[in-house]
Amino acid sequence: MRFTFRFRWLPFIAASIAAVIGISLGQWQARRAVEKEMIEARMAERAGAAPLLLNAGIPGIDEAEYRRAIVRGEFVRDWPLYLDNRPYKGEAGFYVLMPFRLAGSQQYVLVARGWIRRDAADRTRLSVMPPPAGLTEVVGMVRHHPGHVLQLGRDEPVQRGAIVQNVSVREVAQASKLDFAPFVLEQLNDTHDGLIRDWPRPSSGVERHRGYAFQWYALAATALVFFVVTGFRRERN
Repeated sequence: MRFTFRFRWLPFIAASIAAVIGISLGQWQARRAVEKEMIEARMAERAGAAPLLLNAGIPGIDEAEYRRAIVRGEFVRDWPLYLDNRPYKGEAGFYVLMPFRLAGSQQYVLVARGWIRRDAADRTRLSVMPPPAGLTEVVGMVRHHPGHVLQLGRDEPVQRGAIVQNVSVREVAQASKLDFAPFVLEQLNDTHDGLIRDWPRPSSGVERHRGYAFQWYALAATALVFFVVTGFRRERN
């Protein structure tokens, strides 16, 4: 009894496609892990820097991202936005965004005020305590954007009180006609409004990405091994 290998095009093509997909997705997950490590390094580097005083001038995003900042002014209370699909400790909820006008200026910063629980029966029923009225100080961390989730369906237009899944500062500026700084400020200080400000660390998930990368590489290897093994046939003398 001996073994012979018979090459077949259809299994070869199927295995090749699976291997290419597995390698591509594995590389993407590996790149995401490296990006998260770079973010962690930048956050550690900037953790000891003095807070930015935004009233003294709006810095560029490259200089400001992941740094603490302080701004004084007042919230534009009639222009809230709600980011959907933001769970917290297993509960569905929203991030509340709101423009913040710098004192003595027509410059605005988009502030991510915090997290609220979503009504289980009616997602449009929102019970958010209003922000402080009048002159307020907000301490927060500068972020390039308010985060991105997998888009499910279409969002309603960006407008006052809209519930959206993803939004950029540019889109809010276009809809509101306000002059925004090119970043989002994740609020950290308590303004006694009942919102939760336990923000996810942007550098978290490195080990998870590496684990996913290993799984995709293993899938690619399995597809090729399966093609080779199933190509062998036993023959009787």
